[in-house]
Amino acid sequence: MKTINRTFSTAPMMDWSDRHCRYFWRQLTRDSLLYTEMVTTGALIHGNRERFLAYHDAEHPIALQLGGSNPDELAQCAKFAEEWHYDEVNLNVGCPSDRVQNNMIGACLMAHPQLVADCVKAMQDATSLDVTVKHRIGIDDQDSYEEMRDFVGTVADTGCKTFIVHARKAILQGLSPKENREIPPLRYEDVFRLKREFPGLEIIINGGITTHDQIAELLTQVDGVMLGREAYHNPSILMEADQRYFSSDAPVTGKGDAIRSLYPYIETLLAEGAPLHYVSRHTLGLFNGERGSRLYRRHLSENAYKRESGTEVMEQALAYVGY
Repeated sequence: MKTINRTFSTAPMMDWSDRHCRYFWRQLTRDSLLYTEMVTTGALIHGNRERFLAYHDAEHPIALQLGGSNPDELAQCAKFAEEWHYDEVNLNVGCPSDRVQNNMIGACLMAHPQLVADCVKAMQDATSLDVTVKHRIGIDDQDSYEEMRDFVGTVADTGCKTFIVHARKAILQGLSPKENREIPPLRYEDVFRLKREFPGLEIIINGGITTHDQIAELLTQVDGVMLGREAYHNPSILMEADQRYFSSDAPVTGKGDAIRSLYPYIETLLAEGAPLHYVSRHTLGLFNGERGSRLYRRHLSENAYKRESGTEVMEQALAYVGY
């Protein structure tokens, strides 16, 4: 089984961490583990598998996140993950949206620890890949530390070793997914306590993480850190990840170089009929705080969707920020 370094990773984010976003992130960090958007078992079993599973080889190491609650279906999709050469397969037990709740997917599964354990065991039996779980610290009124501990203990009895913990509970009725990422208070101490009580498990923390100083402090308590919205809105935070967390001696990639390294990839997409904005939209936050960054964003937002737009539009945008 391939050993994966999960010291620093990016989170699965619906509509954001698609394959074009991940390819862009790969220009900033070579070693960080990247997670796909959540893909439901139904989409893979009954839909266009290539659409959901295809990615560029440069994206490795890459983990596929699955949404589902039927052990047989999850086992089948775990096999797909291995056939497509993903490095890890992860079960979503954290998404709070109404749509997934209605299909028994996501955070609502925290109320059913034995079912999650059955799902994880079926996935493990179907693949040699690491099977990991991403979950919340609780849901609704089931939010005590003891309930989370018992949930993790039940799932860990399958042999699952890696738990990615979003350090907020999910409120399943009354809050939107966006509000669930912001309103419930962060409870990092619960995640630290989980690591102390399960020293043999790999515990990764997620939620509200925005700086490398904060990451350094968190890594004194847990095994790894997963970055979500900050990685998307401020992707420059990824630029030092290899040097800080993976002992890389490669120089930090410059922002202009990172954008220009996308051009061959963009040219291939354009030749296939895809518009520039499939890639460019993910770069809008790269120059945040720099002079001309607003004009960079504006130029791409106004032009990248046009069918005739190519890499020259990226060059024009870079000129606004002096690159």
